[in-house]
Amino acid sequence: MNVLALIRSRFAAALAPVAQGDEIAGLTDMVRPSQDAKFGDYQANCAMPLGKRLGVPPRDIAQQIVDRLQWDDLGERPEIAGPGFINLRLSKDWLARQLALAAFDDRLGVAKVERPRTFVVDYSAPNVAKPMHVGHIRSTVIGDSLYRTLRFAGHRVIGDNHIGDWGTQFGMIIYGFRHFRDDAAYRANPVDELGRLYRLVHTLADYHEGRKKLTGMLEQVVRDQQALERHAAQAVAGDPKAEKKANKDLKRLEKELAESRQAAKTLEAKQAAIENDPRLARLAAERRDIAAAVLAETAKLHAGDEENLRLWREFMPPCTQAIEQIYRRLGVTFDYTLGESFYHDRLAAVVDELRRRGIARESEGAVCIFFDDMAVPMIVQKRDGAFLYATSDLATIQYRMQHWSPDAMLYVVDHRQSDHFRQLFAAARKWGYERVEFQHISFGTVLGSDGRPFKTRSGDTVGLMGLLDDAVAHAYKVVCEVDEQKPQGSELSEDERRRVAEVVGLSAIKYADLSQNRTSDYEFSFEKMVALKGNTATYMQYAYARVLSIFRRGGVDVDDLRTRRPAVLLDRPAERALGLELLRFSEAIDFTLADYRPNQLTSYLFDLANRFSTFFEECPVLKAESPELRDSRLLLCDLTARTIQQGLDLLGIEVVGKM
Repeated sequence: MNVLALIRSRFAAALAPVAQGDEIAGLTDMVRPSQDAKFGDYQANCAMPLGKRLGVPPRDIAQQIVDRLQWDDLGERPEIAGPGFINLRLSKDWLARQLALAAFDDRLGVAKVERPRTFVVDYSAPNVAKPMHVGHIRSTVIGDSLYRTLRFAGHRVIGDNHIGDWGTQFGMIIYGFRHFRDDAAYRANPVDELGRLYRLVHTLADYHEGRKKLTGMLEQVVRDQQALERHAAQAVAGDPKAEKKANKDLKRLEKELAESRQAAKTLEAKQAAIENDPRLARLAAERRDIAAAVLAETAKLHAGDEENLRLWREFMPPCTQAIEQIYRRLGVTFDYTLGESFYHDRLAAVVDELRRRGIARESEGAVCIFFDDMAVPMIVQKRDGAFLYATSDLATIQYRMQHWSPDAMLYVVDHRQSDHFRQLFAAARKWGYERVEFQHISFGTVLGSDGRPFKTRSGDTVGLMGLLDDAVAHAYKVVCEVDEQKPQGSELSEDERRRVAEVVGLSAIKYADLSQNRTSDYEFSFEKMVALKGNTATYMQYAYARVLSIFRRGGVDVDDLRTRRPAVLLDRPAERALGLELLRFSEAIDFTLADYRPNQLTSYLFDLANRFSTFFEECPVLKAESPELRDSRLLLCDLTARTIQQGLDLLGIEVVGKM
């Protein structure tokens, strides 16, 4: 039962005489759960905009809506407050009946969508040539959660991991393997050695590219300095309006100068780090053409060079196995893993079709798609004949439409790729895919305590496997502390502590990410992630374990309880508040999928756990005043545990029976 959807449908009928179509939809969206219980369970604010349009006092409009509203079977008489707010309170008996239905339903009262759609969710997508790092956690867990939630809602969902297994990074590895490899290290751990080679070649290529950029940056600093000096020399005294504009321009020029100086300073420091390292300085001096050499190796691979293909096939298995190891540990799966190499043979045909249909045309030797509302075109083939990520992405869309016919494609990729996806989606629509929903599910950056992208002390990107190990280590300390502080003494064996710590630690990382508004940056903190208080996975898992401990202490047979189907009693405010929150699970799923934001679900679970905590403190369960009340409260406990378990599962998070 989606209570909010039911109430909105009742309001839609009541609004029909004075509104229609899209306006009704907009007005019913203004029916929301109340922020404060003293204003009821739900509140409708639609009378104010409607009254303004009709030129009628909003309270009069609110009264007309209430008079037409079918509500007697749901709750108490609606109350009109303030300028025209409509406060709604559901009846205790109606709530109890709906809770009973949810308690004995495998889906906890959450109905499947009436019109299922087919979704392709594109998530994780690491570059195979290098180890996964902290930056991959967001795409992986956000995508996995959306995949799970869409499926639970009743949609057909296809998870596709579009891995980077064919690009320039393999040209770097092949070049590095030929010139810098350590055979002993490669035999001992091929993934680590290939990662080292990639980083080394990337560093050297970046160094030479940086030398070219630095000259331009220093010239820009001089230009910005001169512009500032010219502006400062201009006299505008006596004209307040001109002075105001001059001061505004001065601040802008000062900011531009500061930014250009900082950019040059940062690059100079990066260059100096190479030049001050004897080995790197020597290699950089010897490999001035390394970027061109890397591109040549990449081109040979793409052209089918036998030796480069042999090396690529040799490198792929250990690299993919390392990635799969992380996915297994995180409990993340995909229906398909179709990387860039899968689409390589399709790219020429894609470009040919785009040109034939007039969607793409040649410009300065390259093949481009131009857009009326974008200054920069999308290049689908460079002047040297090479294809780009955009070409591969277009081929991917074509393949997905031919084989899966999706209604929507969701790309869970960080916000820095926003311009790329804006162009990609526009190009796809030009190509004829106008009825498909394309969404870039963007997200922010994982930050360290210094407010910068999360790095190791040496400045390297944090490896994901090491990060997971650290999270489990922090969780182990918390699990031991909780276990040792139990009134009756420790309950967990060492093996159980380790197993619980693995679940809690990995869950903490996932939940900390998913609980953020995905478009925001967030600060990474192990201490906050595994805290027993606050909006953390540990707090949710503790609430679940607390319910199971009640059943253990009371010797409660949960299956027998469900079979007997006791009545639900909501006599105390804490019981009613918990019951109402349990019925909002379906709403939370709808809010999550409305804008593809898993933090809507984590917020719901946090509210539910808080409601349960208050209920646990104020409403004795095992020592309830009567057998009927005991059974009712046990049923509420059971429904709470099942809802938390299902909600966490939609986030890709496990529960534990003991903590």
